[in-house]
Amino acid sequence: MSDFIEDFYFGNIEPQEISTTFSTELKRKLDLLSHTEEELTSKLTDEEKELFIKYISQSSEFLCVSNADSFIAGFRLGARFTYDTFIEKKKG
Repeated sequence: MSDFIEDFYFGNIEPQEISTTFSTELKRKLDLLSHTEEELTSKLTDEEKELFIKYISQSSEFLCVSNADSFIAGFRLGARFTYDTFIEKKKG
């Protein structure tokens, strides 16, 4: 099987211009996350900050791979619905 869906997910296939604007809720969540990160890092020692930044980086990498897997699974499920909708099944 080709990596077409994964390429599409990572933006290697662009059928249309991808919007980079955040929804109001997503922007609010990002602002809260940034504020909390700043508050937390201000209370950490240099060694703790380094460990925390490493944790954030690894967490981000995990979420990227996890989101790609979820996108691919959802896309495949949608394709199955489409297939079932348009392909007539012969009964008995």
